[in-house]
Amino acid sequence: MWKRKKDRRRVDPAPLELCDLCARTFPEDEAVSGYVPDSSCAHPRRQWFDGLRRVTACSEEHFGVIREEYRLRPFVPEELWAAKVNRALTTGRPVLTLEELGRRTGLHEPEIRRAIAWHNERLRHAGANGAGDNGIDGGTSTV
Repeated sequence: MWKRKKDRRRVDPAPLELCDLCARTFPEDEAVSGYVPDSSCAHPRRQWFDGLRRVTACSEEHFGVIREEYRLRPFVPEELWAAKVNRALTTGRPVLTLEELGRRTGLHEPEIRRAIAWHNERLRHAGANGAGDNGIDGGTSTV
């Protein structure tokens, strides 16, 4: 006759987090997390989080270091606008006009143009240093 093994309960490992400063993994319930200002960050689904980056740390001390690094980083409106334009161009249906892009991003035409100019300048600078990026306008030309 076959013997059945005792009903063993499957124990799932506790979810882990990763410290954004030291890369140490630790249990999720020990995480210190919050939002810091970051003009390069446009949330994929929640526009009210645009300009904020969620960071996670293994301790209050590491969270303070991360927060200070972001505090010292300049907040560039054109960078945020470029992130919003990029999100609009890479999600949903294609954008055909500046007016439609404005509706999808909440930006006015001068802000969109400044965002594209800022992004294209970064592409030119990166190209001069040997790095490449497809960019907002597909790497073709400025608007």
